[in-house]
Amino acid sequence: MTTTTTATRAEVCAVACAEMFRGDGEIVAAAVAGMTPALGARLARSTFEPDLLTTDGGPFLTAEPVPLGAPAGDVEGWLPFRDHLWLVLNGKRHVVLGPSQIDRYGNSNISNIGDWARPKSQLLGARGAPGNTRCNTTSFWIPKHSTRVFTERVDFVSGIGYDRGAYELRVVVTNLCVLDFETPDHRMRLRSVHPGVTVADVVTATGFELALPSEVPETRSPTDEELRIMREVLDVNGFRDREVPA
Repeated sequence: MTTTTTATRAEVCAVACAEMFRGDGEIVAAAVAGMTPALGARLARSTFEPDLLTTDGGPFLTAEPVPLGAPAGDVEGWLPFRDHLWLVLNGKRHVVLGPSQIDRYGNSNISNIGDWARPKSQLLGARGAPGNTRCNTTSFWIPKHSTRVFTERVDFVSGIGYDRGAYELRVVVTNLCVLDFETPDHRMRLRSVHPGVTVADVVTATGFELALPSEVPETRSPTDEELRIMREVLDVNGFRDREVPA
């Protein structure tokens, strides 16, 4: 299927988030980092990954992908916290985190900015990031790619990177590009740039040296059917544009 309708940057980001889950099958898509990865997970289930387990954003597993902001509708399961932890410990989730900082090996920080003893900013705390990154497939969504986020060294390691024994860090999707860790030493690599973005744009917005292939392709655009599902079914209110303005 091809695209004949122009997609917005937000829609390109959403389909890149959907691609995070390709091949996952029957596991829980824990897209907790924002509207765009949640839309991506539900888009993946609506199209090429029908066995993916999606939630209403809370404890309910939904029988069908739920539009953003809509109630759960038909429910096919319930995930109390004890069962959720079992899934974490047994690698039955693909979680999407939203780090405040991330380094070249995927160490991520959601705890504090600045020195631990006297931080400049107090954030969420490590929460589930250590267990997620050690036991589960993990991806990342970063709606504003900048050197403040992509740092040489994170101020606090909340989620572990490949140099500390991460289970599987799959991709990082940002408003500029898609990155992965498919290098011999698991150093972050530029996989694709979104339409209208150059490799130089990404390099300038990144605070460490990226692995750069000889040719960097363009991130694929949504198909017409994917655009229809996003615009007419899953996100009729345009929540995606709040995270990635046109």
